[in-house]
Amino acid sequence: MTDTTQAARYLFDSDTDLGAQQLALLEELLDEPTFRFLDTVPLAPGGRALDLGAGGGSVARRLASRTGPGGEVVAVDLATEHLPETEGITLHRHDVRDGLPVPGPFDLIHARLLLMHLPERLALLRTLADALTPGGHLVLGEMSARPNRVLTAPTEDDRRLFERVQRIAHEVVTPSRGASFQWAHEAYGALLDAGLNPVYSEEFSRTTVGGSPACRLHRNYVLQATPLLLAEGLTRSELDRYGELMLDPGFRAWFYQFVLVRGRKAG
Repeated sequence: MTDTTQAARYLFDSDTDLGAQQLALLEELLDEPTFRFLDTVPLAPGGRALDLGAGGGSVARRLASRTGPGGEVVAVDLATEHLPETEGITLHRHDVRDGLPVPGPFDLIHARLLLMHLPERLALLRTLADALTPGGHLVLGEMSARPNRVLTAPTEDDRRLFERVQRIAHEVVTPSRGASFQWAHEAYGALLDAGLNPVYSEEFSRTTVGGSPACRLHRNYVLQATPLLLAEGLTRSELDRYGELMLDPGFRAWFYQFVLVRGRKAG
């Protein structure tokens, strides 16, 4: 990437209205599996947790409900206006590429859909592992984009359009910005390489229908990435039809795979 401004570092900007909608949709789609996975990770009252890429703050609030009034949750994001002030949560507007905003150690560190967007993900992973208390856990939630198989579409042209937009977005636009949809399935080995053991992972997916939160998220991503997609040869009319398709109840497909992985630091 030649543009080193903060806005150019990330594919999506949560400071915008579309970014705020994206955060709300992600919480609606991902909080249930995230909470279920996190609830299996030890975090005692009075503990200290770090939530990176905190978004709308739902995970930070969940963690704060477990650490209680004697604990602390440090919530970090580039845009903190979506993070309401909550007892037990300390907010930091910060870019994790510049390191952690406060020193460890932490009993639990969580990051959802963050490392997949950062080309420096392996270096940051080592930083996070070092910031754990002995016996502490690192929990990552990442998205994989194995082909989102179409189940039904209004027409064959619509099916082909969906597949073309997805292919260009995942194989051309996303890698050009330093992000990786392969990382979700590489994270398990990366946690082991960082010295965390044992490591455990789960994967979730679902079918989605036009107008549902998952399809509205697809539509949201394309609206945010429109200039990049146009630059790769898609037309305005194709993107407009894609947006309509994501609201059409006659469209059904498999959604992304959401991969959760946790690793424990020895001690």
